Amino acid sequence: MNQVLREEKKFLINIAEFRQKSHLLEQALLQDEHNGIHGYRIRSLYFDTPYDRDFFEKQAGTELRRKVRLRIYDTEQTFAMLEMKQKQGMQQLKRSLKISREDAVRIIKGDLSPLLTYPDSFAAEIYAFMQIHAYRPVTIVEYHRKAFIAKENKIRITFDNQIVATESSFDLFDPNLNMNPVLDPYDVVMEVKFNGFLLGYIRELINSINRSELSVSKYVLARQNAYQTHI
Repeated sequence: MNQVLREEKKFLINIAEFRQKSHLLEQALLQDEHNGIHGYRIRSLYFDTPYDRDFFEKQAGTELRRKVRLRIYDTEQTFAMLEMKQKQGMQQLKRSLKISREDAVRIIKGDLSPLLTYPDSFAAEIYAFMQIHAYRPVTIVEYHRKAFIAKENKIRITFDNQIVATESSFDLFDPNLNMNPVLDPYDVVMEVKFNGFLLGYIRELINSINRSELSVSKYVLARQNAYQTHI
């Protein structure tokens, strides 16, 4: 089980701002090893309760809340990451469990029993949590990411765009999903993830952004679009 505790700040910027900030960060920070030339893709399948508790708690700004997802970076990969994010005051606790592709498919279909075969205590905890609250898949969100890292204290700055989603299929490993845009293609979500303190030059970078801090998650954006479509 991998565990990360940190604060997150999000901003909605445009493509021009993204290119400018990205160019500046390339001079000062390390690039994520998966970036390549153009970055990398992330696909997440989110789960929620039958009454969409996590969705509505996020919208209401509930102090203590959770989010459960399966995440992959390539539809051909042989594993997935089962993750739980917990909001605790200003901080986010993210715990991750690496599971096989086959087990991920069974979980998507509603069979949580494979989690009982993993020795990690987090596997038993998330099994009980999802079972008690009847978590089921609700949406797949995919986007393109470019990420930078400050080696001094592992600050991560990410830029996510081309954000699309679907609720018509929950086949996480399908390379040909029919996805719909969640945001304008010229919008970019910039996230600053840190633990403890921000380095001065990164704080200056944030202060140079002439935008309000964004509180809505990509999961909520995807579900909002779906709710508006059904109305």
